[in-house]
Amino acid sequence: MRSIWNGAISFGLVSIPIKLVNATENHSISFRQIHTADGGRVRYRKVCELDGEELSTEEIGKAYEDADGSMIPITDADLAALPLPTAKTIEIVAFVPADTIDPLQMDAAYYLSANGVPAAKPYTLLREALKRSQKVAIAKFALRGRERLGMLRVVDDVIAMHGLLWPDEIRASEDAAPEADVSVREAELDLADALMDTLGEVDMATLHDDYRAAVEELIAAKADGALPQAQEAPAAKGGKVIDLMAALESSVKAAKAARGEGEEGEVAEVTELSSRKTRKTAPVKRTAAKKTTPAKKTSQAKTAQAKKSTATKTTTTAAAKKSAASSPKSTGAKKSTATTAKKTAAKKTAPKKRASA
Repeated sequence: MRSIWNGAISFGLVSIPIKLVNATENHSISFRQIHTADGGRVRYRKVCELDGEELSTEEIGKAYEDADGSMIPITDADLAALPLPTAKTIEIVAFVPADTIDPLQMDAAYYLSANGVPAAKPYTLLREALKRSQKVAIAKFALRGRERLGMLRVVDDVIAMHGLLWPDEIRASEDAAPEADVSVREAELDLADALMDTLGEVDMATLHDDYRAAVEELIAAKADGALPQAQEAPAAKGGKVIDLMAALESSVKAAKAARGEGEEGEVAEVTELSSRKTRKTAPVKRTAAKKTTPAKKTSQAKTAQAKKSTATKTTTTAAAKKSAASSPKSTGAKKSTATTAKKTAAKKTAPKKRASA
């Protein structure tokens, strides 16, 4: 790896020659600007606003723009004359617990490599001291014309340095907090904890940039003359008022199913909260589900009694006819039997009339 800065770590009276190497690299895909009509490359030219002349790099200097718009020229010689003790030195000023550093302050990351064989011994000494103390070193260093703040820590067997923003470069967070006062129930917190436990940990090495992979496939397809397939954009998820409990429960079920824990639960959609109109009509639905009233019970009982009476009448009439047919008596006896059956049927039908009344 190519070094971007050479200097030394100042550790009390100990000086450790080191090389500064970038610890990260950018894999983002960059594009060029073109003229859409003919595909020609669009370039920027540096032109002086006063005379319109195009300038070369050697003709360009730097200046500070004052509040009134005037330019104050600053040369490299002016900056070199400034007292800057950290120009070639990473000066350690303190050792502090790692949790005292706010991650918001962290900037670019670098590896510090021992520069030469003589640097190996003091380099290893500082590395092991940081390991045993379980602390990080706070240091000042200069890079690209300005003094910066840094944090030294151990990564495997290498001392790494994170550039830190100065404390006054961190904005206050109050304006980003929700304006409304919101209370969270214990049940909601329990579900959130369950979701966190279900999601568990992740191997950071398995995470990758899906968007970059899609862009690379698109570029390869167009380079081969193929037309890319249109993909439906995902629906926007913001702007909805949600049932938080239902969303948490569904998230826990989905996470468990993805991890193969238990039966695969059905993932419910996020439910919008009931509108005012829906809340008004809700009691009507509850009334429809109520049990049968006493009046309805009485009516049903009367109807059942009438049906029973009718069935009894039919049975009695059939029995009377059979008896009459089988009797050896005279026709007068038959008439008497029929008359008796009619009287009996009339008496039996009385409850039916009262029930229908």
